Amino acid sequence: MKDMIRLTRDPIDYHALTEAVRSPRCGAVALFLGTVRELTGDQLTVFLDYDAYPLMAEKKLAEIEATVRDRWPVGDVAMVHRLGRLGVGEVSVAVAVSCPHRAAAFEACRYAIDALKELVPIWKKENAPDGRAEWQHPGEPGAPHPGRHEGAS
Repeated sequence: MKDMIRLTRDPIDYHALTEAVRSPRCGAVALFLGTVRELTGDQLTVFLDYDAYPLMAEKKLAEIEATVRDRWPVGDVAMVHRLGRLGVGEVSVAVAVSCPHRAAAFEACRYAIDALKELVPIWKKENAPDGRAEWQHPGEPGAPHPGRHEGAS
């Protein structure tokens, strides 16, 4: 699979992503899938919109990949994040990591998704049934979407 570190507007094929990181040298593959949930606290969500600074986001994803490869005995790493409008239940992000052993695979995968959520400039707009919407960056609660103002879509 090409472009294992990327942003996409297409559905994430997490089966292909998992297969892409598998290796005869590695006995473990850890996969994380982030999906659109219908409740955030007590707020109902009908869909999410994701937006990003693509060049900066891809640079940060590559930095996270390099850190993962430096810290763990990784066979391969894949990180894909969706952009655009996603409905409840759709996969918004996938991270797959292969390592010789499961402990390292779990640790590396957890680090990768945590770093992605904190460092990569991807914003999501939570859309409520009553039409209210709010842009958020998971790493900085309440951080405004660049170039967007409250009430604008």
